[in-house]
Amino acid sequence: MSKHLIIKKDTMDQEMEKLIWDFIDERCSPEDREIISRRLAEDQLWKDSYLQLLGIHDMLKKDELEVPSLRFSKNIMEEIANYQVAPAAKSYINKNVIRIFAAFFLTMIIGLFIYFLGQIHWVNQSSNNLIPTYSQEADKINWSKFLNNSYVNIFIGINIILGLILTDKYFQGKRNSRYAGNWTKGDNA
Repeated sequence: MSKHLIIKKDTMDQEMEKLIWDFIDERCSPEDREIISRRLAEDQLWKDSYLQLLGIHDMLKKDELEVPSLRFSKNIMEEIANYQVAPAAKSYINKNVIRIFAAFFLTMIIGLFIYFLGQIHWVNQSSNNLIPTYSQEADKINWSKFLNNSYVNIFIGINIILGLILTDKYFQGKRNSRYAGNWTKGDNA
C-alpha cells in the first residue's frame, strides 16, 4: 500500500469520525443527519465506528469531572512546606579542576611568550647592563613566519578556548552565588 493511500485512508477515517461525532452531539444540519443515518444503516464500518464512539460518549456523560476543593492549591503548598528543601550546591565542578585548567592556560601563555622572546635576535655586548639589547633588525621581525606555524595556531586556539571556558566558569560562579544569596534571603522572609 502506498504512503499516499495510507494518508488518504487516515484522512477519510478522521473525517468519518468527525461526522459521526457531529451526529452524536446533534451539531449537524438535518440534511447531513439524514445522509449520516443512511450511511450508518448501509455501511458496517460506519456502524462499528458509531457504536464505538457512542460508547465513549456515554462513558464521558456518566463520569462527571471532579472539582478540586477551593483550598486545593493552598493545601498542596502547605504540604510541600513540611519538607526540607535541599540547599543549592555552591559548585558542581571541583575547584581543583578549575585551578588545573588555569595553571595549564597560564603555562601555555608563558610558553608562547618565551618562544617569541627566543626568536628575537639579541646582541651580545660586553657591558654591565643586566638587560640585553636587541639588534635594530628586531623591529623587522616577520611575525607571519611564527604565526603561520600549525603548532602555534593550535596552541593559540587551545588557549583561547580554555580562556573562554575559564571566563564562563568565573561568571557562572558569580551568577550562582548571587542567586543562592537571593534564595536564602527569600527563605528567611
